[in-house]
Amino acid sequence: MMQGTEKSDSPIVPEKRANKAGKPVAEFVEGRGGNKRNAGLQSTGRTQSREAVSQAQGRIREAVTRNRGEKLTALLHHISVDCLRWSYFELKKTAATGVDGITWRDYGEGLEENLADLHRRIHTGAYRAQPSRRKYIPKANGQQRPLGIAALEDKIVQRAVVAILTPIYEAEFLGFSYGFRPGRSQHDALDALAYGIKVKKINWVLDADISRFFDTISHEWMIRFLEHRIGDKRIVRLIIKWLKTGVLEDGVRNEAEEGTPQGAVISPLLANIYLHYVYDLWAKQWKEKHCKGDMVVVRFADDSVAGFQNKEDGERFLADLRDRLAKFALTLHPEKTRLIEFGRYAAKNRKRRGQGRPETFDFLGFTHICGEKIGGKGFQLLRKTKRGSVSSKLGEVKKELRRRMHDSVSEQGTWLNSVLRGHYAYFAVPTNTRALSAFRYHVARRWMKSLRRRSQRHRMTWERMVIYIDQYLPNPKILHPWPEQRFCVKHSS
Repeated sequence: MMQGTEKSDSPIVPEKRANKAGKPVAEFVEGRGGNKRNAGLQSTGRTQSREAVSQAQGRIREAVTRNRGEKLTALLHHISVDCLRWSYFELKKTAATGVDGITWRDYGEGLEENLADLHRRIHTGAYRAQPSRRKYIPKANGQQRPLGIAALEDKIVQRAVVAILTPIYEAEFLGFSYGFRPGRSQHDALDALAYGIKVKKINWVLDADISRFFDTISHEWMIRFLEHRIGDKRIVRLIIKWLKTGVLEDGVRNEAEEGTPQGAVISPLLANIYLHYVYDLWAKQWKEKHCKGDMVVVRFADDSVAGFQNKEDGERFLADLRDRLAKFALTLHPEKTRLIEFGRYAAKNRKRRGQGRPETFDFLGFTHICGEKIGGKGFQLLRKTKRGSVSSKLGEVKKELRRRMHDSVSEQGTWLNSVLRGHYAYFAVPTNTRALSAFRYHVARRWMKSLRRRSQRHRMTWERMVIYIDQYLPNPKILHPWPEQRFCVKHSS
């Protein structure tokens, strides 16, 4: 949630600155098996690396506290071999490979030698970023989202740079920014929005969608924003390399003139820095200068929702936001950006005017609906799983069941159990039970159809199928507290 100085063409600068292989047969006088010794050394290295990174972050945090208005000019030395080792172990072991074709395990076979060489190249200026490998993944609306998969060494260095920059920007970022920040999650953003709508006099909601945000970030502005706080030119040059290196698609390298690849380790932090100056600081000052009623803002990466007491405030904010974004090479999606009547009085006011039910909006996978408490005793914000999210997930289940068609029932059931538990872990919020039950039912129907296809003379009746469903598919259960409960606990101070 939030609380915005003068509108300007320039960015607003804030005031505050184990392998378990058994022990080989050995004589009594021999030491432990090599596998165990290597695993122990690896574990020790990981622990020491984590401590080294934590200490480096602590020193940076102290420097930020001491010199709030000054740039930090000595940062590259924090990228030590320990920091690179920690970064390597932080990466996903099964992630797709970049243009280098090197997997996490490949790099780990000569880890210490590889890290020492990488460290040398970074500090002598010999390190060269490689282009990202272009990959497309389907979106819920049928379109495809372009991803950029970096080479393994680029991932390692990017993760290390994120580690040393995070303490700097965590001291800068505002409270209503939730995306990809330590100790903050999608559910924290959802809680803040629900709590704001409940306790503030919110009657209008602006659902703002920035068109192709990651693809249209201005490199020139990105570097200018970084240089507000980062005085170490070597760190800035590293980031420029990643921005400019471009992507490799169908064997052709396309150098980037704008944007940052979705999927790159560094991209979420860069996106937050960009929007901190373009959107967050401006929105905070806009509220203080122009807003005549209550206003709340919640942003998660490039997804943002703003709530207003007065329609006039919402309309002016939307017009000013379009102008603001245009100055930094960004635009709002004309079809996905809407100012709608929403809140505790929306249904009553629309009914009085002879209009239909209040419109809904989507945020972080949930459709938000104006509803009533049980018995009609007051306003209740309802949140249910976004239809596109359900359709997309069911499509994935159907495709995977086809691939697993000849697995045993128990193997399929165990996998579907994990799918449902993962779905519940995110979507099992109060007021969403019916959507969770519907998802379970549709998964069960697809499973039955898949089992029936295994034989032309199947004997899979629904009655028999229910036995498998009850055995393997867990019933939905609300796993998250009401938004105000968790929000108040986290913000009690």
